[in-house]
Amino acid sequence: MTSDELNDFAASYARAWCSHNPESVAAFFAENGSLSVNDGPPAVGRAAVAEIARGFMRDFPDMIVTFDKLEPHGDGTAFHWTLTGTHAGTGNHVQISGYEVWKIDNAGLIAESSGQFDTAEYERQVKGVPEL
Repeated sequence: MTSDELNDFAASYARAWCSHNPESVAAFFAENGSLSVNDGPPAVGRAAVAEIARGFMRDFPDMIVTFDKLEPHGDGTAFHWTLTGTHAGTGNHVQISGYEVWKIDNAGLIAESSGQFDTAEYERQVKGVPEL
Protein backbone atom coordinates (compact mmCIF):
# COMPACT_ATOMS: atom_id res chain seq x y z
CA MET A 1 0.00 0.00 0.00
CA THR A 2 1.13 3.53 -0.66
CA SER A 3 1.28 5.99 2.21
CA ASP A 4 -1.92 7.69 1.01
CA GLU A 5 -3.72 4.34 0.69
CA LEU A 6 -2.62 3.35 4.19
CA ASN A 7 -3.86 6.68 5.60
CA ASP A 8 -7.22 6.20 3.86
CA PHE A 9 -7.38 2.63 5.21
CA ALA A 10 -6.66 3.86 8.76
CA ALA A 11 -9.29 6.60 8.57
CA SER A 12 -11.86 4.11 7.27
CA TYR A 13 -10.92 1.63 10.01
CA ALA A 14 -11.53 4.29 12.70
CA ARG A 15 -14.90 5.07 11.09
CA ALA A 16 -15.76 1.35 11.21
CA TRP A 17 -15.20 1.36 14.98
CA CYS A 18 -17.51 4.38 15.24
CA SER A 19 -20.20 2.61 13.19
CA HIS A 20 -21.13 0.36 16.12
CA ASN A 21 -21.23 -2.51 13.64
CA PRO A 22 -18.65 -5.14 14.73
CA GLU A 23 -18.72 -6.83 11.33
CA SER A 24 -17.60 -3.54 9.74
CA VAL A 25 -14.45 -3.66 11.89
CA ALA A 26 -13.89 -7.35 11.10
CA ALA A 27 -14.11 -6.64 7.36
CA PHE A 28 -10.73 -4.87 7.57
CA PHE A 29 -9.11 -8.17 8.57
CA ALA A 30 -8.04 -11.05 6.37
CA GLU A 31 -10.28 -14.11 6.71
CA ASN A 32 -7.83 -15.65 9.17
CA GLY A 33 -6.53 -12.32 10.44
CA SER A 34 -5.93 -11.85 14.14
CA LEU A 35 -6.33 -9.16 16.77
CA SER A 36 -4.78 -9.25 20.22
CA VAL A 37 -5.32 -6.65 22.92
CA ASN A 38 -2.66 -5.87 25.53
CA ASP A 39 -0.72 -9.08 24.92
CA GLY A 40 -3.83 -11.20 25.37
CA PRO A 41 -4.50 -14.26 23.25
CA PRO A 42 -5.21 -13.41 19.63
CA ALA A 43 -8.75 -13.50 18.33
CA VAL A 44 -8.34 -15.34 15.02
CA GLY A 45 -10.78 -14.96 12.15
CA ARG A 46 -13.32 -12.30 11.34
CA ALA A 47 -15.99 -13.67 13.70
CA ALA A 48 -13.57 -13.57 16.64
CA VAL A 49 -12.38 -10.07 15.74
CA ALA A 50 -16.02 -8.96 15.53
CA GLU A 51 -16.58 -10.28 19.07
CA ILE A 52 -13.76 -8.11 20.43
CA ALA A 53 -15.23 -5.10 18.64
CA ARG A 54 -18.71 -6.01 19.91
CA GLY A 55 -17.40 -5.99 23.50
CA PHE A 56 -16.01 -2.46 23.19
CA MET A 57 -19.18 -1.31 21.42
CA ARG A 58 -21.33 -2.80 24.18
CA ASP A 59 -19.20 -1.21 26.91
CA PHE A 60 -19.20 2.18 25.13
CA PRO A 61 -22.49 2.63 23.24
CA ASP A 62 -21.49 6.21 22.30
CA MET A 63 -17.90 5.28 21.45
CA ILE A 64 -15.90 7.44 19.07
CA VAL A 65 -12.53 6.23 17.81
CA THR A 66 -10.28 8.77 16.16
CA PHE A 67 -7.33 8.05 13.92
CA ASP A 68 -4.41 9.99 15.41
CA LYS A 69 -1.43 8.98 13.26
CA LEU A 70 0.46 6.17 11.55
CA GLU A 71 4.09 5.31 12.23
CA PRO A 72 6.43 2.66 10.85
CA HIS A 73 6.94 -0.02 13.49
CA GLY A 74 9.43 -2.79 12.73
CA ASP A 75 8.00 -4.74 9.79
CA GLY A 76 4.53 -3.28 10.37
CA THR A 77 2.65 -0.04 10.83
CA ALA A 78 1.46 1.43 14.12
CA PHE A 79 -2.08 2.83 13.95
CA HIS A 80 -2.47 5.30 16.84
CA TRP A 81 -6.01 5.95 18.04
CA THR A 82 -8.04 7.62 20.78
CA LEU A 83 -11.27 6.14 22.14
CA THR A 84 -13.78 8.37 23.89
CA GLY A 85 -17.11 7.32 25.27
CA THR A 86 -19.33 6.75 28.27
CA HIS A 87 -18.91 3.39 29.97
CA ALA A 88 -22.26 1.59 29.96
CA GLY A 89 -21.73 -0.02 33.37
CA THR A 90 -20.49 2.97 35.37
CA GLY A 91 -21.66 5.97 33.36
CA ASN A 92 -18.14 7.39 33.55
CA HIS A 93 -16.57 9.24 30.62
CA VAL A 94 -13.43 7.54 29.31
CA GLN A 95 -10.77 8.88 26.98
CA ILE A 96 -7.90 6.52 26.32
CA SER A 97 -5.26 6.42 23.61
CA GLY A 98 -3.39 3.45 22.28
CA TYR A 99 -2.16 1.85 19.12
CA GLU A 100 -2.34 -1.29 17.04
CA VAL A 101 0.66 -2.64 15.18
CA TRP A 102 -0.60 -3.95 11.88
CA LYS A 103 0.86 -6.43 9.46
CA ILE A 104 -0.98 -5.93 6.17
CA ASP A 105 -1.31 -8.85 3.74
CA ASN A 106 -0.95 -8.76 -0.05
CA ALA A 107 -4.70 -8.18 -0.43
CA GLY A 108 -4.48 -4.98 1.61
CA LEU A 109 -6.17 -6.39 4.72
CA ILE A 110 -4.93 -6.74 8.30
CA ALA A 111 -3.26 -10.13 8.69
CA GLU A 112 -2.22 -9.43 12.25
CA SER A 113 -2.94 -6.63 14.70
CA SER A 114 -1.44 -6.29 18.15
CA GLY A 115 -3.19 -3.58 20.18
CA GLN A 116 -1.91 -1.81 23.27
CA PHE A 117 -3.34 0.73 25.70
CA ASP A 118 -2.74 1.64 29.35
CA THR A 119 -5.04 -0.74 31.23
CA ALA A 120 -4.43 0.91 34.62
CA GLU A 121 -5.48 4.29 33.24
CA TYR A 122 -8.46 2.70 31.47
CA GLU A 123 -9.62 1.03 34.70
CA ARG A 124 -9.12 4.26 36.67
CA GLN A 125 -11.36 6.15 34.26
CA VAL A 126 -13.99 3.40 34.08
CA LYS A 127 -14.20 3.32 37.88
CA GLY A 128 -14.17 7.12 38.11
CA VAL A 129 -11.17 7.29 40.45
CA PRO A 130 -9.66 10.80 40.47
CA GLU A 131 -6.10 11.26 39.27
CA LEU A 132 -3.49 11.62 42.00
